[in-house]
Amino acid sequence: MFDWDEKPELNITPLVDVMLVLLAILMVISPNIVYEELIRLPKGSAQKELTKIPPVNITITKEGKVSVNKEPFDLNTFTDNFSLYAQNLDHDATVLISADLSLDYGKVMSVLGAVKQAGFTDVSLATNG
Repeated sequence: MFDWDEKPELNITPLVDVMLVLLAILMVISPNIVYEELIRLPKGSAQKELTKIPPVNITITKEGKVSVNKEPFDLNTFTDNFSLYAQNLDHDATVLISADLSLDYGKVMSVLGAVKQAGFTDVSLATNG
């Protein structure tokens, strides 16, 4: 015998499981979607060729001998001599200072100060690592 008052129960658990899987897939894939717009860029004017400026290498040995691009300098008079030497160099060049580990901090900073005073802005201290 059939009971008309009985209400059918709908099992929605499989539906929720499928929707959660689809939501997870959408969340994983959506950051990787790339929208590409094709645009035509205008032509630039005459192209300027970039020239590579050779770096200035300063080496300080543990004995206190300073060399700039393999040209020897005295550490005591380095500030004045480097100012004169730097007039022939391009001040946009990178200066790389390589100093021995056993050197006094003040000696390295005096060389760094002389380089800054000569007008160089891109100065780096070399490390072994």
